[in-house]
Amino acid sequence: MRSESCDIFCNVIDNFGDIGVCWRLARQLANEHGMAVRLWVDDLASFQRLYPDADAALEMQRCRGVEVRLWPADFPAVEPAGLVIEAFACRLPPTYVATMAAREAKPVWVNLEYLSAEDWVEGCHKLPSPHPSLPLTKYFFFPGFTEKTGGLLLERDLLARRDAFQADAAAQQRYWRSLGVPERQAGELRVSMFGYENAALEGLLTGWAQGAQPVTCLLPEGRSVPQVAAFCGQRAGKAGDVWQLGQLRVHVLPFVEQERYDELLWACDFNFVRGEDSCVRAQWAARPFVWQIYPQHDGVHLEKLQAFMNLYCDGLSEQASQAVQALWMGWNCGEVAGQGWLDFLSCREELQARARVWAQRLSGNNLALNLLDFFRQFA
Repeated sequence: MRSESCDIFCNVIDNFGDIGVCWRLARQLANEHGMAVRLWVDDLASFQRLYPDADAALEMQRCRGVEVRLWPADFPAVEPAGLVIEAFACRLPPTYVATMAAREAKPVWVNLEYLSAEDWVEGCHKLPSPHPSLPLTKYFFFPGFTEKTGGLLLERDLLARRDAFQADAAAQQRYWRSLGVPERQAGELRVSMFGYENAALEGLLTGWAQGAQPVTCLLPEGRSVPQVAAFCGQRAGKAGDVWQLGQLRVHVLPFVEQERYDELLWACDFNFVRGEDSCVRAQWAARPFVWQIYPQHDGVHLEKLQAFMNLYCDGLSEQASQAVQALWMGWNCGEVAGQGWLDFLSCREELQARARVWAQRLSGNNLALNLLDFFRQFA
């Protein structure tokens, strides 16, 4: 019989996207479902940015109920878990695979794929892939936005905590004070900005600085900071910096662990996010958002972006749908004019209502629960 244990293998490629998803999944399986979870990471420095209490020099440590292990080139001899998750097509150590094959009760081997809204995902979800030479089968597991996919990561109490926070003005004010951000001005918009380098950034910031209403941009430390600093006439930026240019005020925030990032998304009126993990968290925040998908040289990412927009915009008015698609596509193609933001902003009420309905719709398809159900069917 397979043990209720899980090994998650994470090869860090995009700084925080891959490890962000794996760390969130590991905690959920361990803390909400009682599994013994080992998280194998080849870059503990990136993990430490997400969880500052971790020690990047330790090969083995206990973090939030999860055993976090360094994934070394010379992989140690260990007993495989009952559920083995190969995150984002990383390649398992050959010695580990051989040990899996030698077990009488073979582990359930899952390749957790990247998130996509493309039509073909539904047909490939849970497909088996027999090993060419060993008595093992790997299964493809696709996160997604429809009932025929694996769903999204969602903690048990997240939406209740979000609703309590967003209904509590005092809690929000305490949060802003903790960041050193003053009380809102009349008509002020608050926007979080977490992204990659982007040629469209200058046009958007110009629109905010020259606009008719105050905009406070909350900018976590990361790859966008140098560009925003240059726009504001600064040589560089660091946590705690505050820059004012016309109607735009920028607060540079420290890089924060995942739970604190959720609060930022909940507290802002609009959120600019990047990659996979922050995109999903923006959807749970039930606020209008703009997604910068991870860029690929061949432009395939724009097809993936369009597939998601087709789902997300279904049911919106023509005006709102066009505003979302124009701003999102422009943001991902490096071309955003002030009018694109104004058109998006003019649909704020409809987009806010859509964001809440969308989050509720997605909440019925939980990735961790679906993985567990899949694993347990082999018992």
